[in-house]
Amino acid sequence: MTHIHVLHILNKAPSHPRSVECLSALMPGDTLLLIENAVLAVASLNEYRAGIPVFALAPDVIARGLGECSENTTLVDFAAMVDLTAQAQQIISW
Repeated sequence: MTHIHVLHILNKAPSHPRSVECLSALMPGDTLLLIENAVLAVASLNEYRAGIPVFALAPDVIARGLGECSENTTLVDFAAMVDLTAQAQQIISW
């Protein structure tokens, strides 16, 4: 099992100041999980920190009518979201 240093769970839209703060706080070994309005960023995450795994909650992506995700973003269901939290040493909700 891979351990995640910090799982950042972001629920703010890309234009929200907390979203910007979250993305600037990412460090090597961290993971980013996009939920709720944060999934609006799935098409534009290519330019963010290389090497940071990015996941997006599939039901939120579908609910917002987003068909395409960045090639660097993995869609997950609720069970996989729980697995990510279990692997994390620390969780920060933004």
